[in-house]
Amino acid sequence: MKSIYFTEEHHAFRDNVRDFVTREVVPHAPKWEADRMIPKHFWKSLGDLGYLGINHPEVFGGSEADFFYSVVFLEEISRAGFGGLSAAVAVHEYMATAHLSRTGSDALRQKYLAPAIAGDMLGALAISEPNTGSDVARIETTAVLDGENLVVNGSKMFITNGTSADFITTAVRLRMPEKPPGIALVIIDGSSPGVSTSKLDKIGWHCSDTAEIGFDHVVVPVENIIGEANKGFSYIMESFQLERLVGAIMSIGGMDACLEQTINYMTSRRAFKTPLIRFQALRHRLADLMTELETVRHFTYHTCWLFDQGEVPVAECSMAKLKATELSNQVVDACLQFHGGYGYMEEYPVARMYRDSRVGTIVGGTSEIMREIIAKIQLDSVIYKAAYESESPAEAESIHEIMQKLPSQLRTERAAGVDLIVSFALSGDGGGNYTVTIKNGVCSVDSGLEEQAHCLVEADALTYADVATGKMPPEAAFMTGKVKVSDMPQMIKFTGLFSKGSS
Repeated sequence: MKSIYFTEEHHAFRDNVRDFVTREVVPHAPKWEADRMIPKHFWKSLGDLGYLGINHPEVFGGSEADFFYSVVFLEEISRAGFGGLSAAVAVHEYMATAHLSRTGSDALRQKYLAPAIAGDMLGALAISEPNTGSDVARIETTAVLDGENLVVNGSKMFITNGTSADFITTAVRLRMPEKPPGIALVIIDGSSPGVSTSKLDKIGWHCSDTAEIGFDHVVVPVENIIGEANKGFSYIMESFQLERLVGAIMSIGGMDACLEQTINYMTSRRAFKTPLIRFQALRHRLADLMTELETVRHFTYHTCWLFDQGEVPVAECSMAKLKATELSNQVVDACLQFHGGYGYMEEYPVARMYRDSRVGTIVGGTSEIMREIIAKIQLDSVIYKAAYESESPAEAESIHEIMQKLPSQLRTERAAGVDLIVSFALSGDGGGNYTVTIKNGVCSVDSGLEEQAHCLVEADALTYADVATGKMPPEAAFMTGKVKVSDMPQMIKFTGLFSKGSS
């Protein structure tokens, strides 16, 4: 169907990518599936055609094209019908290099991003661990400062491109003198002493290598930290939106391929001397699936437009990923059923598509996580803002202003009869000590700490300001230890007395 988001240039680009996939992917991918590996020369082919730097800066070899060129590319790569291939490409271009592209130093980008765009280096993104999947705040891999280097210890699990990566964008718990521990992103060379990989055997995505990676006293230059040292958690949370949007786009491309292949099969396959495509029950089921696919497709395109405009569409990305990946499982299940016994045979593409689709509702955040994110935004009015945004001191709301607004933000109907005192010890620039007293539906704010306070809150002033103004989810601040609370039940009671985003 036509879409308002694509120009003639996008359509011409689609023709070029589809031609490349037809010539360079479809004939060779079955061997890559059997070998459980994509050959290095394929990455160079992608790089030579400019396909690995579509949204990256021109100065490092990219195109800086609008995001809909990426939509075209991801759909067409996924239409090849090899989930492992599209996953490996997406991780390299839109995940392993994403943070480098946005906030890495020029030296790091010259060393790793430029060759990644050219197809000379392959990247992996290492966040998940054996004991921590979606709970990024609890990662255990550590990076301890030792002179001018970091020493990294720990392990990562389910890492796409893990055994063949030339560099690994790695989430670590950073420990530096005189600074609270926080999460950072660092680049680790895949060939560094102490890096070990173990290939995992999956039920699908066979041509992408997925690994467990171990780090045993791996020495990494401190300048390999990407962006601000302790903002890794925020960077990861924001980058999940792109990852989930990419997952939705790839699911759409995969469904296109599966339905096209199935319709061709049903047109030629006969039962009771009649082509399967003429049976009403099957035709109507196909009509339902195609209708749902077009609905998901155009919602996903709208979300891509928001992303291209510089928005951080957390709810929309979560919705697109949730619906597209779950619909993909329904589509491949129905298409396999339409094939009958032949659908269960490995020689038919639908069998591979069935296996490849299943992991879509797991990677990049499970469907259950997507639903909870959507619920928090739509039902709890949680606000997520860009991690990469920077405010000047003049634009940022001061701690004093935040505290002085509390009396006007008190929900008096909830505060009736409440007697509660909470003190805040906020350190760093712009900080100070405050005590908030709530008594008989009235809120007052005073300087200093109260010894008889029911709860003491300790935090860096900037961190608390981010929580109070909705830039950082309070759960993230508490889980990472950036905000310490002496009595959590009292704090929950306190925050419930104010309008959302005010405490």
